[in-house]
Amino acid sequence: MARSHKRREYFGRAMTWLCGGALAFNVLLILGLLVLLAINGMGYFWQKKLLQVSTADDQIFLGEIYQTESYWEDASTRLGEENTRIRLKVGNRDLTGSDFVWVDEPNIVERSHPESAMVLERLEWGNFYGFLREVRSNGEVLARGEEEALEALRPIWKEKAKLREEIRDLEKGEIGDGKQAGEKLRLGEGRVEMDDPPPAEREARMAEIAAERAELEEEFAQLSHHLVEMREELEAEKILMTAADGQEREIAIGEIVRYLRPNEMGLLATAGLYMERVWEFVSDDPRESNTEGGIFPAIFGTVMMVFLMSFAVVPFGVLAALYLREYAKEGTVVRMVRIAVNNLAGVPSIVFGVFGLGFFVYLVGGTIDSLFYPEALPTPTFGTGGIFWGALTLALLTVPVVIVATEEGLAAVPREVREGSRALGATKFETTWRVVLPAAAPGILTGMILAMARAAGEVAPLMIVGMVKLAPALPIDGHFPFVHLERKFMHLGFHIYDVGFQSPNVEATKPLVFATALLLIGVVTVMNLVAIAIRNHLRDKYAGSAV
Repeated sequence: MARSHKRREYFGRAMTWLCGGALAFNVLLILGLLVLLAINGMGYFWQKKLLQVSTADDQIFLGEIYQTESYWEDASTRLGEENTRIRLKVGNRDLTGSDFVWVDEPNIVERSHPESAMVLERLEWGNFYGFLREVRSNGEVLARGEEEALEALRPIWKEKAKLREEIRDLEKGEIGDGKQAGEKLRLGEGRVEMDDPPPAEREARMAEIAAERAELEEEFAQLSHHLVEMREELEAEKILMTAADGQEREIAIGEIVRYLRPNEMGLLATAGLYMERVWEFVSDDPRESNTEGGIFPAIFGTVMMVFLMSFAVVPFGVLAALYLREYAKEGTVVRMVRIAVNNLAGVPSIVFGVFGLGFFVYLVGGTIDSLFYPEALPTPTFGTGGIFWGALTLALLTVPVVIVATEEGLAAVPREVREGSRALGATKFETTWRVVLPAAAPGILTGMILAMARAAGEVAPLMIVGMVKLAPALPIDGHFPFVHLERKFMHLGFHIYDVGFQSPNVEATKPLVFATALLLIGVVTVMNLVAIAIRNHLRDKYAGSAV
């Protein structure tokens, strides 16, 4: 008997250590993943020194060291001498057609870090690496020589940056308002055609629309002319750059986002630039087919979609769980419903996307268009993919999680609590609403947390019901009705896929994939922490009620 007890005790301890080891291993895997993302992602924003190398075959390259690797003379058998080669990010894609070049270490005859070497971050064609020669204005030379040209460049670049902001504000402001007003007039004409009023009324309404259109077109023509003038002013001043191989390139100062001399920068200046780039990454719009600039629209779309999904899934999931746990009588039908809910959780997400496209977009959205927006047809308003349909599709995807978690929370409320409430004269509904449901709130929030975490990472169904590579406008803006649920949206998950696998320059954007993935984890973590804080508050609030 004692020997059997010792065996059970030994087995129990072994299982405890096994479970603890498995937990520690999982924690290490998670930490390793985060470290991998942080190293590869956050290093993307750190500016490296520029290296200029001359090779034995009289080639000169200037760029940042991107990768170093070893190779053998015979790669198949790894025989012979082991050598090293470096991969330089040389930019200048408009001159060479490629951002990178491999250079064998034995082939390098000279290395240097020229202090005057510059990096230009541009709106198009990526970075340019070279040396500043001249500053020109409408073809006339304003300054020549590296130092004189740099002094002349500074004030002009600041003016061009302000002008670029003014152009963007004009395009998104007055010109955008004019386009929306023109669309309203077009829909007004369609409404007149559909109403088919008497000739006199028809003529009066069409004349009023025509007058408004004429005034709008005149205003729009003035704005367009002003925009053309601003763009010409943006392109007026240019600089002449020389690449390491001697090729020259004239670049408009208005196209330069940032210019640097990395080899002259100290640690503090480099750290300041790092923080500036990180802020640009999270707050600015993307450019160059999403391979440069920021990802703010994707962050905004992800967060808004998740919150819309939460507002949709929680009421339906909680009501379904309340009925199943508190009101439905156990039987064959209830068991079949629970089996269906559990099976629903295992359906591939792409199937929900197809259902969302057929039901929400085509059926519901098409019906809304025919009833409320007939003048816009055949151009759909709600009968096409949008953030609202994406949120509802993910609500269907995650509703089993909320139902199961809510049922568990309701089951955790002691029976004595219900009976005590009923004994004091409360009805079943009052007991459920005022006693049981608040006590089960932590379990409900647990389900919502799990639903939010899953929805934030789903991509496949959203690709069908409204997610796009680049959204022209956010779902929320200053135009009535201010919240535009019919608009398409960007998503961090799809942005990772697009940049990592659909980009024309995958190697250059690889660090951006890690940075975006790390940011997605951070966004999900922040949203979950908010929900966890609310859950813990509710748990503490009802801790003394024997629940």
